[in-house]
Amino acid sequence: MLFEPLQHFIENIDTGKVSEDRKEALLTLRDYVLAMLRKEGEVNLNFICTHNSRRSHLAQVWAQCAAYYYGFGRNIRCYSGGTEATAMYLSVAGVLSESGFHIDRLSEGENPIYSIKYGFNQPAVIGFSKEYHHTFNPAEGFIAIMTCDQASEACPVVTGAAARVSVTYEDPKKFDDTPEKLSKYQERSEQIATEMFWVFNQLKSDFTYGQ
Repeated sequence: MLFEPLQHFIENIDTGKVSEDRKEALLTLRDYVLAMLRKEGEVNLNFICTHNSRRSHLAQVWAQCAAYYYGFGRNIRCYSGGTEATAMYLSVAGVLSESGFHIDRLSEGENPIYSIKYGFNQPAVIGFSKEYHHTFNPAEGFIAIMTCDQASEACPVVTGAAARVSVTYEDPKKFDDTPEKLSKYQERSEQIATEMFWVFNQLKSDFTYGQ
């Protein structure tokens, strides 16, 4: 069961807002996940961005939540990584908390580890910055989702990936020193949530129909 504030947030997601020009990449992601799910029965997704600090974490968390919401919680596991490690940016934890996730900081230091939970009896998503091939992440057979153009260009080959798709997002980092900072992080989080729920809604319909 989802936390009640998060359930309320999800119920107000309007997947009809996903634009036609975004659907091509999102459907490519759906197709890869669907094919692997039918073949293997399980799928690992690794969301990759340059610093693994903002967009890749948001995508990982919302995708895992959407997987659970649409009944794939035991079949689909979501990870994130970067071409280099930095830290999960504090405002990412902030906007996820505002949306209804329960977040605990498990360690201190320059690259803290966070527990990010969407339901009382569900396993936490573990958030910290790491390279995409870190031992915490799957080593092979995963679907690599490139969430920024820079990572896509820096990694022409993602070692171990069974498939690769670009679903890129504008970086909210550019607003870090502006009055728009909070609203832009919320905007990016809501966009990613909307698109991940659209993908998994499509996946649920197609997977059920194809069984």
